[in-house]
Amino acid sequence: MTEEEQIRRAGPLTYRGRAIPTTTTDQRLLDRRGPTDWVHTDPWRVLRIQSEFVEGFGLLSELPSAVSVFGSARIEPGTRYYNLGVEVGRKLAEAGYATITGGGPGMMEAANKGAQERDGRSVGLGIELPFEQSLNPYVDVGMTFRYFFVRKTMFVKYAQAFVVLPGGFGTLDELFEAITLVQTRKVTRFPVVLVGSDFWGGLRDWIEGALLENGLIKSEDMDLVQQVDDPAEVVELIRRVHKDLERKNGQDS
Repeated sequence: MTEEEQIRRAGPLTYRGRAIPTTTTDQRLLDRRGPTDWVHTDPWRVLRIQSEFVEGFGLLSELPSAVSVFGSARIEPGTRYYNLGVEVGRKLAEAGYATITGGGPGMMEAANKGAQERDGRSVGLGIELPFEQSLNPYVDVGMTFRYFFVRKTMFVKYAQAFVVLPGGFGTLDELFEAITLVQTRKVTRFPVVLVGSDFWGGLRDWIEGALLENGLIKSEDMDLVQQVDDPAEVVELIRRVHKDLERKNGQDS
């Protein structure tokens, strides 16, 4: 790719060629090195962060019941896991759920594609990266964020469940953050579903063997994450948990 062809998107901004910054917005926010004049620019960053929250809330506030789907950007179309992601998106749409992904390629694209094929609401929440990664073509409603923590808030605030497809470090980050939020009751208890026991089985075994057996988590914490293989089971499990919560809330009131 030539210098003229290179593109970087940062929120609503687009840079090309030599105008592309050497760092991302997140890097500049988190980097404490450099001259002290950065201190005087932080209040302006607060306004930019605020604007991202406002834009995100405005974009997503009228969504129907939604499910956030996470997974690797590196899975190729036509592979077994990609097809699994497409089917998950289809099932969620058929059940009336909007599908929210990170908006990128791979498993995110697969879930968005499945949702779009069944006329479901397909949402992509992208992020500014050092390399260009535009929203995939199956996103009906999308936004590209500068700040990871703003984007993560949107994933949590507007979802009634998390569905986790095969993925790498980014997917694991989303998974364990979701588990922690539920465990600490920072969010209302809702289902976190791992799809693909052949992929996730080893991780669950490690959690049970290393964390549970050493007393680092409680036995009931193992129930915070459910594991399924059939995309239809994803929807059944989400509906069952929501019905149990509705019944419990009715009894408490």
